[in-house]
Parts: sequence; C-alpha cells; structure tokens
Amino acid sequence: MTAEILPHENVPSTTPAALGLGDRPAKAGPDDPAATHVRVKLDVEIRALLAHEPGTKSGADPEDLHQMRVALRRMRSVLKLSGRLVGPDAEPVRAELGWLGQSLGEVRDFDVLIGHLREVVAEFEVRDQPAARRLVSKFVTERGVAKRRLTRALASPRYASMLQDIGRLARQPAAEKPTSGNHQTSADLVAGLTKPHRKLAKAVKALPSDPPDDDLHALRIYGKKLRYAAEMAKPAAKKKQAERIQRLIKATKNLQTVLGDHQDACVAADRMRSVVASVDSEVAFIAGRVAEKELLRRAEVRAVWRDVWAEVDAAAYAVSPRM
Repeated sequence: MTAEILPHENVPSTTPAALGLGDRPAKAGPDDPAATHVRVKLDVEIRALLAHEPGTKSGADPEDLHQMRVALRRMRSVLKLSGRLVGPDAEPVRAELGWLGQSLGEVRDFDVLIGHLREVVAEFEVRDQPAARRLVSKFVTERGVAKRRLTRALASPRYASMLQDIGRLARQPAAEKPTSGNHQTSADLVAGLTKPHRKLAKAVKALPSDPPDDDLHALRIYGKKLRYAAEMAKPAAKKKQAERIQRLIKATKNLQTVLGDHQDACVAADRMRSVVASVDSEVAFIAGRVAEKELLRRAEVRAVWRDVWAEVDAAAYAVSPRM
C-alpha cells in the first residue's frame, strides 16, 4: 500500500512531557487506591497513542494505526467503566475519544479489508489477477479518501485539545483526596469485573441457536470491555488472583479474535455485494468468488465461538465465584 504524505503530516507529534507527564509511565500496585490505577492506565495508553501517531500520519505501516486505535479504545473503556473516579471531566473526554475513534476506525476497516482481499485473490488463477487488482484498487482509492479525513483530524486544534484533556486526567495528584466518587480501593477494581462479565454472559444467554451477525458483533464488544477491565484490574490484584485474571485476559482475547474473524468475514461479504453494481463483469465475478469464501469463513467461526466463550466464562468464575 503506497503511503500518501500530505503537507500537514509533518506537524510535530505531541510528547508526554508536553502533556505534563513524567519521563516514564506511572505505576500502581495492590495498595494504591482505584483512582490511581485509572490514572496509570490512562498514562500508559496515552503514551502508546502518541508513540504510534507519527506512523499513523505517514501510513508507512498499517500496524501503527491499529495500535493507536487500540490505545484509544482502551482509554474509552477505562473511562466508561471507572471514569467517575478521576472526576467529572472523564465523560467529555470519552466522547472526544469517540470522535477520533470514528476516523481511525474507518481507515482501519479499509486496511483489514484490503490486506485480506490481497491474500484471498493471490490464490486465484493468473487470468483473474488483472480483475482482482482492479477490485483491490477500488478499495485502496476509498481508503485514501478516509485517510485524508483522518490526517486532517490529527492536525486539528480539536485533537490537540483532546490530548491535553487526557493528560490532565492521567496526571497523578500529589495526594488524591477521596470524594464521593473516587474512594474505591484496588480490591474494588477486581470486584468490578463482575459487571462486564455479567453483561457478556447475559448477552450470550439471550442469543438464539443461529444468532444474527450484528448480535455476534455486539458480543465481541462486550468481550472487549471485559478484557480491558481485566487488564486494568490485574495490577490491583494479589499474585494468585492476578494469575487468574491473566487467564481471563487470554480467554477474552481469544473470543475477541474469533468474533473479529466473523465480523471481518461479514463486512467483506457485504462489501463484495455492494460493489457488484459499480464494476465491470470481470471484477464482479471476482467479487462473487471472494464473497463465497467469506461466507464459508463466517460459517467456520459460527461452529466454534461458543466453545471459546465457555473458556471465558470458566476463567471469570475462577477469578470470583460471584461472577
């Protein structure tokens, strides 16, 4: 994929120091209050976001954009689950992260689709390769439009202001004073895993034997929230419980991967359907072949996802039987 460099992509990236953060990420342990763990998590993730910002701007490696988006999603999840612990500004910041997430997500979706398409059509016959390249090029062009929107967002005052707001939330006060919202302990973060697990379990239980695609996508989002909550709770736990939480993190990651494959297959098949009317017959033929492969991939995931969920459920109960 050829990187498109725009003039304002050369704007220097913000540094942690410019956000008032220290040379190294802060740390927290089981004896620290829950609010400290929230701030530490924000500190770690805003540094990850900033580290991948230059690569996201240049477009040289799609993995930078992916990791920038992951850091953003983790911060949104932390603020959704425990943002009240760090004050009333948490919700407006979470909303702004959602704004940026839309632009990052649009480009990331194209990266996933284009990368997968190239792998699929590489196995097709030589005579089909010219049409296959035209199909891929169509999405590369659309990705370029989305990337320009993202580049403008990253160069905007709105983005710069959002970074400063996150920095303020992430900075550790000299002595955090307990309030009605932030008096939770580290143990409360571990106990807090019950809520996202129950939401996930309830969503699974409500599904029919052959769930709609959108419902499985929603399930993946619930699983991701549980994973991110577990990642924040792990440093707050004692050794044995931290090991159990690590098992839960691994299980939720597996569920996320499996359901992500399902969603990618559904999106690819839908894209192939939508493109048929606007391309020539040779490209339409290739799109049809791709769609058939994606529907097979979808069926394979549907045959195994419940087994993967069972591993998540077992790992959650190992952390706490009350789950």
